[in-house]
Amino acid sequence: MSYFEIIKRYMHFRKKTSVGNSGSLVRLTIKIVLLIVLATFLILLVDRINFPHPQKNIEKKISNENFKVVK
Repeated sequence: MSYFEIIKRYMHFRKKTSVGNSGSLVRLTIKIVLLIVLATFLILLVDRINFPHPQKNIEKKISNENFKVVK
């Protein structure tokens, strides 16, 4: 190979059609941020729903007879 053929090979324009690791990293970051935003939105939406709750307080009295002191 002559000197000019080597220079021509290195100087030849090559179109890069694929985005490297930086593009995939940006896409991954965007997906993670979107998932966090969606999860936050869902939590806030569920928090606003007024679920029914019992009106009567449930109390059960436990006698002291069943307790044992362990030292």
